[in-house]
Amino acid sequence: MKEKLSEKFKTKRVTVPQVRAFSVHLLTASGSFLAFLSIVAASEDRWTAMFWWLGLALFVDGIDGPIARRLDVKYVLPTWSGELLDNIIDYVTYVLIPAFALYQSGFMGEGLSFLSGAIIVITSAIYYADTGMKTKENFFKGFPVVWNMLVFTLFIIRPGEWIAFATVVVSAILSFVPIHFLHPVRVVRLRPLNLTIFLLWCALGVTAIFYSLQAPLWVRIGISITGIYLYCIGAVMQFFPKLGASRA
Repeated sequence: MKEKLSEKFKTKRVTVPQVRAFSVHLLTASGSFLAFLSIVAASEDRWTAMFWWLGLALFVDGIDGPIARRLDVKYVLPTWSGELLDNIIDYVTYVLIPAFALYQSGFMGEGLSFLSGAIIVITSAIYYADTGMKTKENFFKGFPVVWNMLVFTLFIIRPGEWIAFATVVVSAILSFVPIHFLHPVRVVRLRPLNLTIFLLWCALGVTAIFYSLQAPLWVRIGISITGIYLYCIGAVMQFFPKLGASRA
């Protein structure tokens, strides 16, 4: 009897691929700590620090997927869902914290800021439940609830409370409209151009943070132009399916 119990609870040997795969999950999970630091900063009205942490979380989110695919994490650790872990952290960093920042800052006035936060968290929760949010070309179907980027842009360009509120409402509605939005890395068509513009937006964003969000006019114009491009190019490519397609 003892031998059977001993055999049942015998420790399994951990392989090197499993250690590597689990380290990727730890990298993904580090985003939760960055989210914690970000929300602490937001609660103290330290908006520059908040966006620094959110930017770092965005960077982690950008690199963990390619690393996971390279190391076959899904197959090495089949009982650990990296996708579920990623979605949990994404909801916090992409949705919950930006919504809280709008409310905490009173960016649009007390009433509209609260309403905007409510719209963001509710519509985004429903969006995350959609298992068909990606197309075969890796476009997102509907606005992909990247509120961290959108709210950051609003904080920089300061368009006025009603324009900002309209942007939130329209984006929330577009989450459920079958219009394509770009994934700048995974969409193959026009990838060199799209990735370049995305990196330019990131560089301008870092510049704005160095200015403590009080960015000069040229930075605000640059973020506006690149942001509008990234927001709209997916729909343009949807209506022109041959745009950027290989002629081979």
